[in-house]
Amino acid sequence: MNAWLARPLRSLPRAPASGFLADVVAGLCHDGQKTLPPKYLYDELGSMLFGAITRLPEYGVWRAERRLLEAHAETIATASAADLVVELGSGSAEKTRTVLEALLSQRRVTYCPVEISRSALDASRHALDDLDGLLFHGIARDYLSGVDEALAIRDASQPALVLFLGSSLGNFDAQAGENFLRALRERLMPGDFLLLGADLDKPEPTLRAAYDDALGVTAAFNLNVLARMNRELGADFRLPQFRHRIEFDRSARNVEMHIESLREQVVRFDGGEFEIEFARGETIHTETSHKYSHGELDELLPLSGFRRAEQWTDHEWGFATGLYIAD
Repeated sequence: MNAWLARPLRSLPRAPASGFLADVVAGLCHDGQKTLPPKYLYDELGSMLFGAITRLPEYGVWRAERRLLEAHAETIATASAADLVVELGSGSAEKTRTVLEALLSQRRVTYCPVEISRSALDASRHALDDLDGLLFHGIARDYLSGVDEALAIRDASQPALVLFLGSSLGNFDAQAGENFLRALRERLMPGDFLLLGADLDKPEPTLRAAYDDALGVTAAFNLNVLARMNRELGADFRLPQFRHRIEFDRSARNVEMHIESLREQVVRFDGGEFEIEFARGETIHTETSHKYSHGELDELLPLSGFRRAEQWTDHEWGFATGLYIAD
């Protein structure tokens, strides 16, 4: 069986406006490593499962960043003096609340969460409903197009603070991460601020427990993308024939999430419009989580057009939050 082959029974599918099918075809229908963009992990159910992951005792990222934001919210608010807050991948915005409260003690604030998941936007709106002086403007878009929409509503004198928390930057490979930060900087005015969270490198057993937890919540989060393809694209993935798998690239300080085929099999899409073959042991790479060093951050941000104003570290878990100025 040819492990990489995708055989169109009539013709390759026409990509819908959403791009999901187009990305599936691009990621799965070729020779070599199969891939899917990690954004497709975050449908309504995926977002709920990720919320559960953040509460797991093995996964310390969420709690570490929350401790840092609670400790330094006043400094962030005073330094940035932002009237407009744009958050990329906001989730429920629970961690963000403390920063918004500190800003609201000084001025009215427009908050623009940018999320693929509309259910996450609804959750964040509900969680922040009681904050007086907050104008909520949710944006259901990809990151950069969402930034464009958010920044278009401000006037030239309105300073902006962009939040990119949870070490989401680590989902990009090194060059893509730098390119993304450069593209973000191009959209900002000099003097705007970026608040960036970065998970730091730590021993492999700690990382394995965080990304392959005992309850199997992370496995369910990862495998849900197969169920999503079944629901939305008419695929026939048989979930018990796949499993969640973690791989480590220690030289690159990357944790990779994969979905492994447990047998040789064929998956059909769209009522048999096309099919994809899997060999036993073949995987779909769904997400990379890069673990940073302080030195790497000190090199990356200036290369991308940002100057460090403050940086704080949570030593209990190993997490850094930095406040950067757009030069």
